[in-house]
Amino acid sequence: MSQEPSRLKVWLNQIRAPFLVLPVLLCLVGGALAWRDGVLDVPRLLLCMLGTLLAHVAVNLFNEHSDHRTGIDFRTQRTPFSGGSGTLQAGLNTPRAVYLAAVGTLLAALAIGVYLALTSGPELFVLIVIGGLATVFYTTHLTRFMLGELTAGICLGSFVVLGTYFAMAGRFTSEAVLLSVPPGILTALLLFLNEFPDAEADRSAGRRHLVIVLGHGKAARLYTAALAVMYLWIAAGVIAGLFPGMVAISLLTLPIAAIAVRQALFFGSDVKAMVPGLAANVLVVLGTDLLLAVGYFVG
Repeated sequence: MSQEPSRLKVWLNQIRAPFLVLPVLLCLVGGALAWRDGVLDVPRLLLCMLGTLLAHVAVNLFNEHSDHRTGIDFRTQRTPFSGGSGTLQAGLNTPRAVYLAAVGTLLAALAIGVYLALTSGPELFVLIVIGGLATVFYTTHLTRFMLGELTAGICLGSFVVLGTYFAMAGRFTSEAVLLSVPPGILTALLLFLNEFPDAEADRSAGRRHLVIVLGHGKAARLYTAALAVMYLWIAAGVIAGLFPGMVAISLLTLPIAAIAVRQALFFGSDVKAMVPGLAANVLVVLGTDLLLAVGYFVG
């Protein structure tokens, strides 16, 4: 007789714990730029990491609740990277508990954000308000109007880098804006490729994201083009002297990106065959963000 998982394991599955490395790395990128500019404040950096992590947890829980309510997660072919956690469908938790946890983590994230804004500058409130609205309406509204990928890239990617830097420096700089672009693209692409296996289930629930609208073939080509833009942006920044030379080490993830591109182009509609591509995509996103930060710390 199989033993039911512990409550801790259930919640770790529902918040998609392995993916929560991303918000920490995004904050680290902003922190690395702050270190280079001589304004690094470790306690504030840790607060940024905690607040961003809570915001990402809230997004995941709102998505888990919505996908259960709309029936999407009953129709997906689950992979380690897509299709939901399956815990609500297995009766291991209740939708109400998940929703309340989502609201609670969002409020905690907002409280941290408000404190950071009050102690650094009102401009940070703009990012916090936009990010908070995106968290609440991402699953229920934005994914129905082809805005999910763009919103994720901006609010859960670029804004995190910019907000972390601002929380310590008290200002935005052109370098911070330029540096926030690759992590923004990568965050959008993390979501984008994970939509490939779920396209039909998402379509049945009224979602309208890029994979549904373009089809797997065109979506795979768009994914490839976006990855190319991201790498070219980094290379151009290094060549132009806008980024430290050591930031070029972030290009070392290119061979892994080639695996993700190959799987998307040739097996985009085959869920099982896409799993190696989804894994490669996660490694590209996390690895590139990490190496961007390292490039600033050692450059």
